[in-house]
Parts: sequence; C-alpha cells; structure tokens
Amino acid sequence: MKTIGLLGGMSWESTAHYYQAINEGIKSRLGGLHSAKISLFSVDFQPIERLQHQGDWSACADILTTHAKGIAASGADCLLICTNTMHKVAPEVEEHLSIPLIHIADATAQVLQRDGIRKVALLGTRFTMEEGFYKDRIQDNFGIEVIVPHSDDQTVVHDIIYQELCQGEIKSQSKDAYLAIIHSLYERGAEAVILGCTEIGLLVQQEDTLVKLYDTTLIHAQAAIEFALQSDDG
Repeated sequence: MKTIGLLGGMSWESTAHYYQAINEGIKSRLGGLHSAKISLFSVDFQPIERLQHQGDWSACADILTTHAKGIAASGADCLLICTNTMHKVAPEVEEHLSIPLIHIADATAQVLQRDGIRKVALLGTRFTMEEGFYKDRIQDNFGIEVIVPHSDDQTVVHDIIYQELCQGEIKSQSKDAYLAIIHSLYERGAEAVILGCTEIGLLVQQEDTLVKLYDTTLIHAQAAIEFALQSDDG
C-alpha cells in the first residue's frame, strides 16, 4: 500500500472528513485491521484565509509549497490538497514536487464523464465559482459545461462557508438556502451539482435533494484510495 500525503487544515473540519473517508475506504477494500498509510500536515487556516481575501495568492502558494515538500520528504507517494479553493495555487505547488499531485477538479471531472454528465453546476467559495482555475479546467480538459450561481447567491454560498461551515456550525436555515440555490441551478439546466468546497458536504447530502450531487471530498478521497492500492490491485 502506498502512502497518501494530505495537506489539510483548510478547514480542519473537512480534513477530518478526508481522514475518515480514506480510512473507511481502505478498511472496506482490505478488511481486517487495515487502515490507510497517511502522512498529514494540517496548517493554521487563519493566516491563509486572510491572505486569500487580501488576494495574496503568491504567499498562499509559498506556504502550501513548503508544507507539501515536507509531506513528500516524509515518505508520501502522492499529495492531496484537502480544499478546492487552494487548488488555485496547485500548479505552483506541483512544480516543486517529485510526487504526483492528485487534482480535485480532475478527479471530479473523471467521475462526471463516467456518469455522462454534460452540464454541471459548481458551488464553492467565491474564488472557486468566479475564477477560471477550477471550472475552466473541467470545461477545457473534459468538455463538460460548468455554470455557477448568480452573484447574490454566490455571496450566500461563500459567506456560509467561511462564517459557519469552516467554524463547525451547521444551521438548518443555511441548508435550506443551499437547497434553494441547487434547485435554481437545476432549473437553469444543470444535470448535477458539484459540491466544490470540502465543507459543503457537511451541510448538504444527497438525501436532501433529488438533484444529483457530487461531493468533491469523497471523490478526492476515493481517488487517493485507488492510487494507494494501485499496485496491490495489480
């Protein structure tokens, strides 16, 4: 079994979800007392969140690169950045690594392709929804149309992530707001919705809506499991 490198803490609540999902997946596949081999570094999210909102992505990249190199040096065979938004700096991190970076948008798009999805909606932080680093990657590399909520709804989605979910607060009225936005995206022609922030799956699950949801945390975790067991599976 290969060692999975996790660069987490953005937020720690979703990183805990990664850790659980990966270990449950390994247990399911191998049985017995098996658990995943994981090298995890968890950052302090507060200074990174400040840099995000200041637009200092270069400093964000420097922080993540330093810790990613440490994870690689610890013996990890791959790296997962346990957040959608910080994949904005994934290319800068990746160029300093000697191990593969499993990109969350690629892992998600591969599942969408497998399921025959041609038009998908994207929920996430405003950075993820507004900028091209995520949706353009899916559209350009996988041929899947990506739409996002209108500006006012983007604000609602973004604020709930930072002011509630990243602080461990789960509120029923916020779930209702997300479900209303998901329904409006479905009415605009989305065949499915990407939960493109690793905290959203803590608030909204598939049983809450008939619209097909793709939880990027679980998809990313599954991609890590497949990588870790690749040689064992032949």
